[in-house]
Amino acid sequence: MKLKKLSILLSATMIAAGCCCSTQKNACSNGCQSELETSAEATVVQTCKGKVAGYVDDGIFTYKGIPYAKAERFMAPVPADSWEGIRSSRAYGPTCPQGKRMGWYSDEQAFSFNWDDGFPDENCLRVNIWTPGINDGKKRPVMVWLHGGGYSSGSGQELPSYDGASLARKGDVVVVTLNHRLNVLGFLDLSAYGSEYSRSGNAGLLDMVSALEWVRDNIDAFGGDNGNVTIFGQSGGGGKVSTLLATPSAEGLYHKAIIQSGSMLRTMESKWSTKIGQAVVKEIGSVEALKTLPYEKLLAAGDKAVGEVRKEAEKEGITSFIFGWAPTVEGDVLPCQPFDPQAPEQSRNVPVMTGTTIHEFSMSTYVPAFREITKEGAKEYLKTKYGERTDEFIELFEKTYPEYEPKDLIDTDFIFRPSTIAQADIKSAQGGAPVYTYIFAWESPVLDGILRSTHCMEIPFVFNNADLHASMTGGGREAIALADLMSQSWINFARTGNPNAEGLPQWPEYNAEEGATMIFDNNCEIRYNHDKELIGFIRQFPTRGF
Repeated sequence: MKLKKLSILLSATMIAAGCCCSTQKNACSNGCQSELETSAEATVVQTCKGKVAGYVDDGIFTYKGIPYAKAERFMAPVPADSWEGIRSSRAYGPTCPQGKRMGWYSDEQAFSFNWDDGFPDENCLRVNIWTPGINDGKKRPVMVWLHGGGYSSGSGQELPSYDGASLARKGDVVVVTLNHRLNVLGFLDLSAYGSEYSRSGNAGLLDMVSALEWVRDNIDAFGGDNGNVTIFGQSGGGGKVSTLLATPSAEGLYHKAIIQSGSMLRTMESKWSTKIGQAVVKEIGSVEALKTLPYEKLLAAGDKAVGEVRKEAEKEGITSFIFGWAPTVEGDVLPCQPFDPQAPEQSRNVPVMTGTTIHEFSMSTYVPAFREITKEGAKEYLKTKYGERTDEFIELFEKTYPEYEPKDLIDTDFIFRPSTIAQADIKSAQGGAPVYTYIFAWESPVLDGILRSTHCMEIPFVFNNADLHASMTGGGREAIALADLMSQSWINFARTGNPNAEGLPQWPEYNAEEGATMIFDNNCEIRYNHDKELIGFIRQFPTRGF
């Protein structure tokens, strides 16, 4: 679907310049390839726990798999052990154990996403760093990425897009990705079994706080400024950013926040998380047995408990998109809901950028029958949700998107967008630091265009990795030009709290009255409350959003 063009467009000259200028690589003028530097002497950095050595690739110092903390099962993290000598930190460390990724069974998904699931181990609290310089006293902005996968799966290395070298090189910034505990390991609430387990339901959240504390204490040696840290994440990572904005122990560890397809207004209530914990203990026999139970059995028991308790919660009207494995509001680690009914006071002065892709979980991407659907066919499908008001929905949709295709009626995102607008409204009403909103509407040509602007599609553009993740973007001139613009916008926001960048239309701060939204596409534009009436209609129907 192509959004109706406004008068503010990127000129052809600017697009061509974005395509031709090499912001992706610092290639030698004669076409030579820079030598990979791997010596410890050239890359050694002193951290609080010991020395690490990485490697230098095309001017970017890279360190992988550095321990930032350690933790016993279900316990809060504690500082990592110190080590003697120089620790080699050139390869990714272990990822948190997780369930089987079903996407591998779809050839199209496996090709386009090209996941790297690494190797699992419960000792997984690791950070990865990309920086233009070390031990140089420079104060570069720091961008800490929180991966997607809800709170159940994923890692700091799972997509080619997550590689931080291009972003670090282009923006003279330090990029950090990390692994933390997930699923039953990170969010099993056993607080009903004594004070020893009082924080078990938020162990994974505390891991993220520990990682940010590690950044505070160590990033200066990697050329970063611990007084200018941006947390950003997509999908579940966006939910993590939303939650950290309301986590007291994280206050002061970040200074700006970007939420991509994951505005999380509410998370788990202890009423439900404790029931899940009790169901798991009942299944296994005792809480002590959980400490040594093989992970596969622990996860199976946990997932079974989540399914059972979810049914009970749904009878009371709970329809959360993420239920079970997520942070818990328990009055201590997380005192209240992140953005309900108001924005957290602790992050009043933290600028926020938040947005979505226009298609997110696009039906036609995953269900071939929808790719050539007619308007009548779409209408019949929509009746399952909107019933006798389906014609009203279609009328509002056509008013909002007059140049639509029939499949747009079912592909357009109405899960994340309403929550994003609600979060922006709440943050803006607080009257503190500004908030900016966007929609990513660029459609990938990969696999005959079936990916559209699906969930995760903006990530290669944010990291300036449209070429590195060509299986997702196609790696063409248009993709690289847009990646040049978007990555610069993210860099500028990390540096100053303002995402405006040369080559983009002027991007105003968001407020509910005007609803300014940046549309990222081959022609970028600002639209004002363009879908307000349509979203108002959507909110009258249950959506399984955050």
